[in-house]
Amino acid sequence: MDAILNTEQEELLKRTRDTLGRLRDLLGDTAASKENRTALADSIRQLDDLFLLVVAGEFNSGKSAFINAFLGQELQTEGVTPTTSQIFLLKYGEVTNQVPGDKGVWVQTAPIEMLKKISIVDTPGTNAILREHEALTAEFIPRSDLVLFITSADRPFSESERTFLAQIRDWGKKIVLLVNKTDILSKEGERNQVIEFVKESAKNLVGEISAVFPISAKQAQQAKAGQPQLWQQSGFEPLEQFIHDTLDDDGRFRLKLLNPLGVGLKLVRKQLSYSESDLASLEEDRQLLDDIERQMLYYDEDMQRNFKARLSEIDNVLYEMEKRGNDFFDETMRLGRIPDLMRARQMEKAFEQEVVGQTPRDIESRVSELIDWMVEQDLRQWTAIADHMAQRKEAHDNRVVGQAGPKEGTLAYDRQRLIDSIGAATRRAVETYDKEKEAMEMASAARTAVVNTGLAGVGVGLGVLITVVAHTAFFDYTGIFAGIAAAALGLLVLPARKRKAKAEFAEKLADLRQKLVSSLTEQFTREMRRGAQRIEDTIAPFARFVRAENDKISAQRDELVELEAHISGLQAQLKLKAIAEESEQ
Repeated sequence: MDAILNTEQEELLKRTRDTLGRLRDLLGDTAASKENRTALADSIRQLDDLFLLVVAGEFNSGKSAFINAFLGQELQTEGVTPTTSQIFLLKYGEVTNQVPGDKGVWVQTAPIEMLKKISIVDTPGTNAILREHEALTAEFIPRSDLVLFITSADRPFSESERTFLAQIRDWGKKIVLLVNKTDILSKEGERNQVIEFVKESAKNLVGEISAVFPISAKQAQQAKAGQPQLWQQSGFEPLEQFIHDTLDDDGRFRLKLLNPLGVGLKLVRKQLSYSESDLASLEEDRQLLDDIERQMLYYDEDMQRNFKARLSEIDNVLYEMEKRGNDFFDETMRLGRIPDLMRARQMEKAFEQEVVGQTPRDIESRVSELIDWMVEQDLRQWTAIADHMAQRKEAHDNRVVGQAGPKEGTLAYDRQRLIDSIGAATRRAVETYDKEKEAMEMASAARTAVVNTGLAGVGVGLGVLITVVAHTAFFDYTGIFAGIAAAALGLLVLPARKRKAKAEFAEKLADLRQKLVSSLTEQFTREMRRGAQRIEDTIAPFARFVRAENDKISAQRDELVELEAHISGLQAQLKLKAIAEESEQ
């Protein structure tokens, strides 16, 4: 990139840097792998370096021989075994020398004019015995501006070459295929057959291939060494002309930008795929939370409806007592029973038996059943939530079967950690749920609520409360006759006294009913709120996580879509410019 750039090229370079810089910053906030982030950073740095031509292929395909023939100097060692055991970076230098560089790369310098404009990388074979060399080659590919892939005419397009070319294709690299050692094919038909096979195979595997050249590096070397009659047979002239035309100043500039743009586009699309997958998973999490919210709503509605039905049972017990009281008053407050009315102890006993009866125990029993029912429903709700979380965990576990464990700091890791934590919390809540303790605490709270209404004193049970209210009504009833002689009870006085007794009895029971129902309803509402709050507090971290991650990843996806459009636009502009220049020629 040391050539003088025109205004349009400077603008393209600036837009490329800005776009890829945004992508680099964005990937830093995602779970993109370190290798991918490094590949992008390296390709951006390559914008400031010389054009990088990478030569790749199987060992013994003739990579080193091709480089020596191309440069017209025997710099690289040749042989029938994997002689290139390291990556060599060939650069211009005043003297021919080899020095170790970074990451196991050796730097080979030579005073060759072509190396002032381009750097060449000689890689180990794709099928080298030492597999780490192949890994080094794979790491170098994202940094390349142009890949010359060499296959041998005696074993064209082997399996390892197919695999390696697929990796190059994924990075969006410009590829030129060289079929070397064509001199071993004595018949023209054999030569054409091999070339067609390579072209077709490359098209099916990679798609767009810039060019395919049949060559003989050996004959090219011999021609440049003093046997010019072999030059035409070597096939090097059309190759060198193609490279010369492709790697002129404009061509190098285009490829120099297309290289990091191709890397960026691959990473954008890869990250977009991850984002869509993450958002789909988060949508399932949101549906789970919506299911839990709906279940809580239905649970509340069912509890309210059933609670009212159970309060009606308590109401019915009090109404029955009131009805028996009215019947008692009708039976006793008449002229024929005046002697009995004067015997208070006997009337009290009759009142207890005929009116009060089993009411205190019935009320206690109904309230106890109500409390047991609330405790049982609370436990069932916890169990349902635990089942929901267990199903979500199972679905998540099944999705990562056969993959490496989730990486700390990624969406998958954080979600799994939260689901595991919440699932464990709900299971513990179910397993340690003490129904007797919960019922005792709820009953104690109900009694406290009754005491707070002023109906009874501390320690007084609901059954005793009913008895006290009934006795109060009885004493009010007998008090009607205190100080009044039997002879004074005439036909007009007795009915009036009876109406008053009924009214006061009904008033006391209505007050008792209202306060009892009010206190039980208040306690029920408090317990419902407490139970819902416990579940909400347990689920809340997961709900917050889902909302936050959904917002974050949605924003990242939108920015990735925008970056994808920018990168594709820059690529299209560079390619259209190349087409325009070709048409002018």
